[in-house]
Amino acid sequence: MAAEALSTPNDYLPILIQLIVAAGFGIGTILITHLIGPKVRTENKLGAFESGIEVVGNARQPFSIKYFMVAILFVIFDIEVIFMYPWAVNFREFGLSGLIEMFVFMALLLLGFIYVIKRKALEWD
Repeated sequence: MAAEALSTPNDYLPILIQLIVAAGFGIGTILITHLIGPKVRTENKLGAFESGIEVVGNARQPFSIKYFMVAILFVIFDIEVIFMYPWAVNFREFGLSGLIEMFVFMALLLLGFIYVIKRKALEWD
């Protein structure tokens, strides 16, 4: 094995320096703003800022389950579409078997979408 292929602790020194500088910047910024920042603490300043709009109702009011269903379905179908990108990039290398596998994948995706529509998961009441 060649001596050039082995990594030494000196190879990691720039990464360590970068981590120290980044942590130092973060900690230093927090400390400096704490030291030079305003010290007056009134009830008005400590209250939640709502962009000038008066607070109405309880912030802990539950959301409709339909909102979460749409969000989860979006994430699921979005991730499945992401799986199509590498296939599209390497389309020629996969040949006929890759094309058949993608048709099976898309058929399963379509079956899932049909199931979601039949269950009326995307309809808002």
